[in-house]
Amino acid sequence: MTTPTPAPMTYPPHPCPGRTPQPAPARSRRRLVAGVVALLLVGAGAAAAVRWAGGGDSAPLAGRPRVDDSRAGLSYAVPEGWKHDAAADKKLIGAFSSQISEYTGTGDDATGGTVMAGPAGKPVPRAELGRAADSAARSNAEFFFPDLPAGLEESHDTVVDGQPAHTTVLRIRTEDGIARLRLTVVTIHGERTSFLLGLATGGADPAVARDMEAVLGSARVG
Repeated sequence: MTTPTPAPMTYPPHPCPGRTPQPAPARSRRRLVAGVVALLLVGAGAAAAVRWAGGGDSAPLAGRPRVDDSRAGLSYAVPEGWKHDAAADKKLIGAFSSQISEYTGTGDDATGGTVMAGPAGKPVPRAELGRAADSAARSNAEFFFPDLPAGLEESHDTVVDGQPAHTTVLRIRTEDGIARLRLTVVTIHGERTSFLLGLATGGADPAVARDMEAVLGSARVG
């Protein structure tokens, strides 16, 4: 008896349907993640809003405002210093439905991080979540960091608000230092799969990576 192959998830995102992104020139790579907002602003509907959390969050983001993303079926906390723009969410490409970010500097000197959420399609069986997350993480690394090798830092099963999930973390060596990509894929009530994707630029303050991890750890279903 063969195991059915899970339906492909919507990774990596493309700026234009049917068009594969071209590798960026070397001088632009340092701002690939810093420019992710501009890259994704090509128009797609979304439904996300910020609300102040009650007492249900776990540390370290207890009491912080949260993004409610109805398309992804997830909510997540916004760390101090990070920004959420509901109007910009409405312009994200279809692979993403909400986004928060924290950056310092401008242009080539910009460093920081972004966390994005979105629906990933049909449910993925628990036994296949690890393979799906690892594959999706590498596809996104190739998209956001073209021609740069990505090494596996973590890959482990986890739980998001009682639902089965898997987290994959990749390290990407850039000219500015080590960038990180953290992806958590979660199957919600056995009916659909969604994701949270975190990107931290090379040269970013280590606190950005910690914030990114805390955001993914704060995720709740519904």
